[in-house]
Amino acid sequence: MKALIKTKQGKGAEYIDAQKPTIKEDEILLKIHRTSICGSDIPIFNDTGWATDRIKTPFIFGHEFCGEVVEVGAKNSGIKVGDFVSAESHIYCGHCYQCKNGQQHVCSNMKILGIDTQGGFAEYAKIPANCAWKHTNDKFKDIGSIFEPLGNAVYATLVEPVKNKSVLITGCGPQGLFACQIAKAEGASVVIAVEMSPFRKKMAEDMGADVVLDPNDKNILEQIKQHSKDPSGVDIVVEMSGHPDAINMGLKAVKPAGRFTAFGLAGNDITIDYSNQIVFKGVTVYGIAGRRIWKDWEKMDELLNSGKIDPSPVITHTYKMSEFEKAFEKMQEPDRASGKIILIP
Repeated sequence: MKALIKTKQGKGAEYIDAQKPTIKEDEILLKIHRTSICGSDIPIFNDTGWATDRIKTPFIFGHEFCGEVVEVGAKNSGIKVGDFVSAESHIYCGHCYQCKNGQQHVCSNMKILGIDTQGGFAEYAKIPANCAWKHTNDKFKDIGSIFEPLGNAVYATLVEPVKNKSVLITGCGPQGLFACQIAKAEGASVVIAVEMSPFRKKMAEDMGADVVLDPNDKNILEQIKQHSKDPSGVDIVVEMSGHPDAINMGLKAVKPAGRFTAFGLAGNDITIDYSNQIVFKGVTVYGIAGRRIWKDWEKMDELLNSGKIDPSPVITHTYKMSEFEKAFEKMQEPDRASGKIILIP
C-alpha cells in the first residue's frame, strides 16, 4: 500500500510504499476513504514541539479518517466486512477506573491513533474494533473523517445545555466553526465569535455566528456585553484557540456563575487571575479532552440526521494524498485561509 510516512526526523514526510497492516483478533482493517488534517498533525509534519520526542520514525501519522471494513478479527464487537466506519482516535483500555465509569475519553492508559500507534494517512489502516463508529448509511461517507473533530465541538459546546443562553466562541478554526453551528442548532439566544482571519470570520458568519468580533479591538469586552444584552457578560464561553489573551478575555467576559469551556491548548504556562475570574465569580470550568465515548458520537448522529447541522462547508480544500506537501503548506499559511483539509489516498 501507499502511506504518508515520517521516515526520519526533521520537517516533512514521504508518500511511499509500506507494508499493509496485519490485524489482531480485537482489530479491524479499513480501506481508507477520506482522511483529514488536524492541527496536531502540524508539529508531527514539522518535527517541532511535543512531536520531536513522542514520534518515533518510521511512522504513519494521521488520526482523523474513515473507511470501509475489509477484514475483521475474531473479537470484532459486531463490526463486519463491508461496514463503513469512522475512527475514534482515543484508544481506551476498558479496565481502568475511568473506563469502568463511563469516562473512556480520559482513560488512564490512553493511546492516540496516529500519535502513539500507526495512523490513517494511508490506503489501509488498522484500528481496535472498539474504536469504530459504524455508520447506518452512506450519506455522511464523504465527511466521515471529520466526525472525530466534530465530536470535540459537540462535547465542548453541549457539555451543558445552551438553549436560550448567550455563547461566546473564541477561535474559529474548524472546531470553533463547528461550535458556532452547533450552538445555534441547539437554541443559543446569541452566538458571538471572536476571530482575526478575514477568511474565517466570513466562515463563522456562514456557520451561524450572529456577530464576529476582532480580538484586537480595544473595546471587545464592551462589544461582547452589548451583543449578549447583559452587562455582566455572557452565559457561556467556549474557548477553542488556546491563546493566552483569548483565555483571559473569555474569563473576563463570562458572567458570574457562568460556564467556561476549555478546549484550546495553550503552548506554554499562562497567567490568569484565578481568584477574581473563577473563584469569586463562581464560574464552572470544564476541561474538554476528545469526545465522550459514545455519547457525543450519538449526539453528532442525531444532529446530522435531523438536518440541524451541516459541517461540510468547513471542508474548504481537498487534495490527493500524494499532494500532501501542498495540503500542509495551505494549512500553515499566515492568513489562515482554510478550514478543514481533506487528503484522499
